[in-house]
Amino acid sequence: MGFLDSYSIRARLFPAVWAIAPAIALATVAVTWNAFSLPQAITTLAVGVIFVGFSDIARRFGKRAERQIFSSTGGRPAITLLRRGKQEFAEETKDRYRNFLAKQLGEPAPTAENELNNPRIADGFYERCGNWLRERTRDTTKFKILFEENKTYGFRRNLYGVKWPALTLNAVVVLICLLIISRKMDVPNDPSLLQVFTVLMIAVIHAAFFFFFVGKKAVLEASDQYGRQLILSCETLINETK
Repeated sequence: MGFLDSYSIRARLFPAVWAIAPAIALATVAVTWNAFSLPQAITTLAVGVIFVGFSDIARRFGKRAERQIFSSTGGRPAITLLRRGKQEFAEETKDRYRNFLAKQLGEPAPTAENELNNPRIADGFYERCGNWLRERTRDTTKFKILFEENKTYGFRRNLYGVKWPALTLNAVVVLICLLIISRKMDVPNDPSLLQVFTVLMIAVIHAAFFFFFVGKKAVLEASDQYGRQLILSCETLINETK
């Protein structure tokens, strides 16, 4: 995927923007924008580089958070939802999906006894099923709902991944604002107290958002929705083979 495709914008760039929002607000009041000169050019370039860098950081931190989350919840939904005993799908429906996927992979689906006695082997089969489905559902026009769920999951996962770096940067911005208010730090634009307090309010709202709305639960909800839709893509793929 390219840097400016819809997935990268929603799942990588947006979390980066959210993560550094207070720093952007501080830059807008700390730098003079009346005339475009070297400081403004450097600031503009720096913000652009920060966007690109934080987009990559958001993805890498999101992947790390993903591994930690799934290691504590029993695996990806594409694996767990196909296991016997899960109530998301009727057992008859899961049997149909398992048989279809087993045929595509060229290997037998695990039996109930296999799942009980050799859960790792059974999960290996379900993981391969998930990989096969992801490769066969990359047509974002045909599998539009799946693609939208994937973007939502990517956004929440990456935002959760940068939660603490974002809050740390937030604290730095607050400290700088307090130094400016106390006149212990000079900045090129010499912003008014109202401008600095506005940045502080943005920082407070930013911190509240990350504390109360960015968490493991939101990631798991999006992950479950994506996993469910991925498994449901079997219906379209089964019909195509008839």
